[in-house]
Amino acid sequence: MRLLLDTHIFLWFITADSRLPSTMQAAIRDSSNEIYLSAVWVWEVVVKYQLGKLPLPDAPERFIPIQRDLHHISSLPLDEPSVSFLPQLPNLHRDPFDRMFICQALASGLTLMTRDDYVRAYPVTLFLDD
Repeated sequence: MRLLLDTHIFLWFITADSRLPSTMQAAIRDSSNEIYLSAVWVWEVVVKYQLGKLPLPDAPERFIPIQRDLHHISSLPLDEPSVSFLPQLPNLHRDPFDRMFICQALASGLTLMTRDDYVRAYPVTLFLDD
């Protein structure tokens, strides 16, 4: 399985947060799965960190690559084919970061791992943990 992690899923995973369902944790740990973090996610984290809305143990430019490498998670760049999916999305969610996650999942054929009900309303392949 090829999984694209939403921001909160990655943060819950690396901090062993109890809100992360065991099925999601197991899928991320399963070495037969390909796990991705989006460059859009990095952008979101940097913005929230700079605004003081997301405390991290270190600056994002150091923290994120270390955690990705530690957990064998690949980076997914934002590319033009992904952005081209944006006009096709119904206007269900106004968060531009989440909308781009959805576009990347669609363009790259990835399964999106999220607990966000707004994101789950989109026509994208989801990792269902319910």
